[in-house]
Amino acid sequence: MARYTAPASVRRAILPDHMTPPAPRDRWIVLKFGGTSVSRRHRWDTIGRLARGRADALGGRALVVVSALSGVTNALTAIADGHGGDDGRAAGFEELVARHRDFAGELDLDPETVLAARVAALRALGADPRAATRPLDWQAELLAQGELLSSTLGAAYLAAQGLDIGWCDARDWLQAQALPNQGAWATRLSVSCRGERTAGWQAAFDAQSTRLLLTQGFIARHGDGGTAVLGRGGSDTSAAYFGALLAATRVEIWTDVPGMFSANPREVPDARLLTRLDYAEAQEIATTGAKVLHPRAIKPCRDAGVPMAILDTERPELPGTSIDGDAATVPGVKAVSRRNGIVLVSMESVGMWQQVGFLADVFERFRRHGLSVDLIGSSETNVTVSLDPSENLVSTDVLAELSADLAQVCRVKVIAPCAAVTLVGRGMRSLLHRLSEVWALFGQERVHLISQSSNDLNLTFVIDEADAEGLLPALHAALIDSGAMPVEDAGVFGPGWREITQGRAPRATPWWHDARDALLACAAAGTPGYVYHLPTLRARAAALRAVAAVDRRYYAIKANGHPTLLRALVDDGFGLECVSLGELEHVFVTLPALAPDRVLFTPSFAPHGEYAAAFARGVTVTLDNVEALRRWPEVFRGRALWLRVDLGRGDGHHAKVVTGGAASKFGLPVAAVQDFVAAARDIGARVSGLHAHLGSGIDTTAHWREVYADLAGIADGIGTVETIDIGGGLPVPYRPDAEPFDLDGWAAGLAEIKAAYPRYALAIEPGRYLVAECGVLLASVTQVVDKLGVRRVGLDAGMHTLMRPALYDAWHGIHSLSRFDDDRFATCDVVGPICESSDVLGRARPLPAATAPGDVVLVVDAGAYGYVMANDYNQRGLPRQEVLP
Repeated sequence: MARYTAPASVRRAILPDHMTPPAPRDRWIVLKFGGTSVSRRHRWDTIGRLARGRADALGGRALVVVSALSGVTNALTAIADGHGGDDGRAAGFEELVARHRDFAGELDLDPETVLAARVAALRALGADPRAATRPLDWQAELLAQGELLSSTLGAAYLAAQGLDIGWCDARDWLQAQALPNQGAWATRLSVSCRGERTAGWQAAFDAQSTRLLLTQGFIARHGDGGTAVLGRGGSDTSAAYFGALLAATRVEIWTDVPGMFSANPREVPDARLLTRLDYAEAQEIATTGAKVLHPRAIKPCRDAGVPMAILDTERPELPGTSIDGDAATVPGVKAVSRRNGIVLVSMESVGMWQQVGFLADVFERFRRHGLSVDLIGSSETNVTVSLDPSENLVSTDVLAELSADLAQVCRVKVIAPCAAVTLVGRGMRSLLHRLSEVWALFGQERVHLISQSSNDLNLTFVIDEADAEGLLPALHAALIDSGAMPVEDAGVFGPGWREITQGRAPRATPWWHDARDALLACAAAGTPGYVYHLPTLRARAAALRAVAAVDRRYYAIKANGHPTLLRALVDDGFGLECVSLGELEHVFVTLPALAPDRVLFTPSFAPHGEYAAAFARGVTVTLDNVEALRRWPEVFRGRALWLRVDLGRGDGHHAKVVTGGAASKFGLPVAAVQDFVAAARDIGARVSGLHAHLGSGIDTTAHWREVYADLAGIADGIGTVETIDIGGGLPVPYRPDAEPFDLDGWAAGLAEIKAAYPRYALAIEPGRYLVAECGVLLASVTQVVDKLGVRRVGLDAGMHTLMRPALYDAWHGIHSLSRFDDDRFATCDVVGPICESSDVLGRARPLPAATAPGDVVLVVDAGAYGYVMANDYNQRGLPRQEVLP
């Protein structure tokens, strides 16, 4: 039959840039589809379309490898394990028969014609005398039925749709091989296969006449002629073996997610798609917990030099993850993953110190029980190892027998269940100095074992499984904030999970993008200096004014106290919130006619004289402890007060901006509220407002709704409260891939909860949200220095000018104004002139390769907590400030 050759334009459109059409003899591409991809009719339509398209694009043939229908292997495993006894086995068989007959009907196939032989084989296994004792060879034959059933249905359906497709039995082509020291279970139910290609094998496979072929994953031929299976997830490995044996152009793993991610996206919605990896990093990520690809699937392709790809059946337009030997080496953490169910075996003996052969004796006992050790940690008197249940049969009986055996040479302790949390990436040793926040996060948990791989590709922490819950999002954020995870590298990191599933909210072009000439003119007057853009400030103010549920809006002037900005916000209807007497005096010097009831005073541990001065000004005063009432009753006697409450929790973009919870100095504990109310009543004072601010940079819109609800419940118990102040902390999208805050969702949540408590006025007091994006920092390049492979661009601005990166590990965009249109970039650390190691404004940032002393650099989104935190450390002086109308 004549082979169809697609036009070059079609081939270029379908093949990735780094994938070239094969030579005539390399004419196969392998596509594997998992259980969710083969369980619906429309997905089989997709399978047929993809297989034919790939074959057309290559001018060759496509092999389709399929799993069992979703859930079928679980059902077969339950039968193989003997659950339900004879009656359960019989009922299980009939349920499986009914499900596949129903699916045949959904595919418009005659189940009696298509499935007769498969149903007969399944029922024969139920009647087989071996079913009573369930030996391993019987279990393997039983487990293989899921793939045999699904592939039979799929081949019949695609042929009925007019595709030139045939069916073959994978057991005729994949031969299981025994490995040294394997237990009986592994040699039948978790086998490896021969991957060496022979001319005779390929010639025989090529002799199958159809252009498309469909076969099974998961199953192979045992050495005794019976059936063996490759273990859970083995269909990926089957596809890899076929790809290696066929010298395929590529092996594509089609699944229900778009590829490998920097974390499990179901745990970490901000996880980023990893678009291209080398074999070694992909192997580590798969081995340490990413379930999208079986770890054993990579080696056959790596050994044969066959590229791989992980792609999404429902969203084939996405780039997926490409895995090959030509991917660029990019240092940094690529992924953080978690494996549950880890078992630790701790072995202790004083006699092991310098004892020749002790470890050999210990590991011989693991070998004897067919157990493969994963991680190892040792000291002079202790060796602790981990067992991964995905690679071992770790039953209670097996562990008991192992413990009894080991007890002959040492004291044994089994610790379970544990979780292994792993950071994966190249150059882990060189990243240790950037992992301070990671160490701090693990410092809060009980760490049983730390293991750094000898190939410098991973760092693993083993902790109690319960402690791992909720840890990954914090770890992922900390890795990005520290620069250890280089998400700006577009060659490795693609879109985020949230963007893929929900789309990216549109972001307006930042004002500074079109203000280059004006900013260069400002820089000519001297750097470093801050420049503020009034139209951006007014736009943020207008957005908050449009939130109907909010009755009172205060601007937290600690974020930026520039007089022009204060006047603009007051003109736009905002009050002002101050935290010190100095800020109060600044407000009334700047705005002498401002009504005092538009000013809040919310200090922390202030001298009592500041409270007295604030009352004298007539402003609203907030207090957060009962001790002040009792120590200085004359200051608060007869006054109306707002009370700041600690709701027992905190949140924020960094530990140092969390302002709630037991570790925070802010707020009165809820349990002490009634004591405060009683003390206030004793001196004739009245609680007229309740306030809570639990942190900054919180991107969960429901946070403020929950704060309002909690405060309203407390207010109902006080009886004199008129206003509830839910604070600020609204986030700003500092990073280019960050989503703008969902202000509409935030407003809807406030409206809903306000309707439940209409008797209270609702107040907010944002700072950063209003001013961050309106401000930029201008700086001049002082030096460009290359040291041991790291290029550093020095600026005349540093941590004395913008403290946030040093204080909070904060991220700010950094751009060259002088070379704005350059298209050749180099990765640089951007540093300042201060004699401190923490004087770094940004790590691993792309700046023009031609950057030179005298260039003007722009640090964006610097309008909040910039100038107000600046200082003259090292006698460097304060930056300038300027406002653009």
